[in-house]
Amino acid sequence: MTKINKVWFVTGASKGLGLTLVKRLLKDGYQVAATSRNKSALVDAVGSQSKNFLPLEVNLSNEANLKEAVASTLEHFKTIDVLVNNAGYGQGGSVEEVTDEEVRKNYEVNVFGLLNVTRAVLPVMRKNRSGHVFNISSIGGYVSAFSGWGVYCSTKFAVSAITEALHTDVKDLGINVTLIYPGYFRTNFLDKESMMSPSNPIDDYKASKESMDLHKESINGNQPGDPEKAAQALIKLTQEQNPPLHMFLGSDAIGMAQAKVESFKSEITKWKEISESTDF
Repeated sequence: MTKINKVWFVTGASKGLGLTLVKRLLKDGYQVAATSRNKSALVDAVGSQSKNFLPLEVNLSNEANLKEAVASTLEHFKTIDVLVNNAGYGQGGSVEEVTDEEVRKNYEVNVFGLLNVTRAVLPVMRKNRSGHVFNISSIGGYVSAFSGWGVYCSTKFAVSAITEALHTDVKDLGINVTLIYPGYFRTNFLDKESMMSPSNPIDDYKASKESMDLHKESINGNQPGDPEKAAQALIKLTQEQNPPLHMFLGSDAIGMAQAKVESFKSEITKWKEISESTDF
């Protein structure tokens, strides 16, 4: 029987999809522990306070801080049923333009932060022999042929790989795992405050700059995806007996994924003779 009043733990909840999800969950009567780097900003963004809402100020790089956040959640709600690893940001720039420091910062949040949160929450789910982990990747975690987005996409490819392995790790422990690949959703992800430009721009990479400008000036505000419907989709997946491992959100994400699958098939067929020639 599906538990109605599940406890959700959502990271990156002060804006974007995370904020939309938290608002939807609270409206539907769920219990929500939500994290942000700034607790007051989170409370202001959510716009309401109740016993069902536990705002938490969390540094995803600080494992001790995360353990405290989980402990606070258990004290307040007694358990955690659903984890949504949503925190992350976009780092633009061609591979050569993005500095070592910028790469490491992007990985610190998008990858290592996700791992830290997952390690903090999984003991609760293992003890309960139940739970659902959502890792928010991106269509850029499946298709990375976008000039100017190599480093960001690589963080999301890492999230995708980690999630596939996690699914195998915990499938016999009663824990569901779903990898979410959103396409373009109409959030503030592409705002200048949310998307980082490279500090070492190189004139030769015109396609990279054009791609970034296109995202900031033309795509931003015109994305086809509705974040409210994405939130509803996540909630629905928790009600499924056998939820999927891979979930593409948005018709644009499906189109890009299908195009890559066809490209893979074509290349495998074309170069099959050389591929197989390497066997003993």
